[in-house]
Amino acid sequence: VQLQASGGGLVQAGGSLRLSCAASRRPFGAYNMAWFRQAPGKEREFVAAINWSGGSTAYADSVKGRFTISRDNAKNTVNLQMNTLKPDDTAVYYCAAGPGRWSLELTTHAYDYWGQGTQVTVSS
Repeated sequence: VQLQASGGGLVQAGGSLRLSCAASRRPFGAYNMAWFRQAPGKEREFVAAINWSGGSTAYADSVKGRFTISRDNAKNTVNLQMNTLKPDDTAVYYCAAGPGRWSLELTTHAYDYWGQGTQVTVSS
């Protein structure tokens, strides 16, 4: 599966961005999807995940209530709507795909395919 992330950019604190990730392989609905992020000098960390059907989602505590993950299996895309952005959200954001399960995995090891990353910079 090839993943292409887009939508990053520079935004002021309190602003919004919408990230998108397009997948090359069908059936897209066979995969659980997730977003991770990595800030300079830090390890890659979990942000949000959604299961193959879209019926189950999970979020890191740091983004809960501000970010929303969604997917459109007909269009082979997963999105991350990011609102009320903070400078601490500054990082490279990666989308990832893993085996479709009812349960959600929050670690990098559970995902087999990764996009190239898109930079999100939030200024104070």
